[in-house]
Amino acid sequence: MESVEQPMIAEFPESLQNREMIVKVSHVTRIYELGASRVTALRDISLEIPKGVLVALKGRSGSGKTTLLNMIGGLDTPTQGEVELFGIRLSQLDDEAKTELRRQRLGFVFQSFAILPVFSAIENVELMLRIANIQTDRRKLAMRALEIVGLGSWAHHRPWELSGGQQQRVAIARALATRPELIIADEPTGELDSTTGRQIMALFRFIAVKEGITVLMATHDPLIEEYAHMVVDLMDGQIRSIRFPNL
Repeated sequence: MESVEQPMIAEFPESLQNREMIVKVSHVTRIYELGASRVTALRDISLEIPKGVLVALKGRSGSGKTTLLNMIGGLDTPTQGEVELFGIRLSQLDDEAKTELRRQRLGFVFQSFAILPVFSAIENVELMLRIANIQTDRRKLAMRALEIVGLGSWAHHRPWELSGGQQQRVAIARALATRPELIIADEPTGELDSTTGRQIMALFRFIAVKEGITVLMATHDPLIEEYAHMVVDLMDGQIRSIRFPNL
């Protein structure tokens, strides 16, 4: 397989140069041992992500985007290299400390909405606050998150009363409720039609700009080009290019 030349860390546009870099990935390689086989999912990846932007990891299935998300989220460990979140080297944290970091400072959104059908929208959001051990004002925080995603009037509806796009908004509200510094989203529009997908991407951009929360999403959806501040193109486990289409 022909190797793609690995670029250096991107030169950021002037509007981003003075921002805090909340994610730093340095020469990360990830190799999986599958019996007698070795699969290299990531090859010498280096990347910096600033605060308060919508960043898309874009590529085909097998390009390495989900593996890179998992590395940044502390869900997997590099074979080589280092990942830093908020100035903290993940290699220096044990599993318990990583879990606490995710609980307190990260939010996650997945392709499958993973909201509980027996709970209303606001109860699903409150559950995340309970998991984060937030003791006070849970109902108020949950409602604020639902209002940010445009579902304040749907707070007491069950999932089966909501459209697919509304269910994904509940999942986003759940990630927002703890006021994370970084939201990690894996193919969040994968099960949505193009119109609803646009609405979700516009919402993520709004969250980045207005709430100051960095949103990092993996996608192969070409519509992301219209919304992302920063697009990282991946191919065969390497960064092919880094672009800034919407600053």
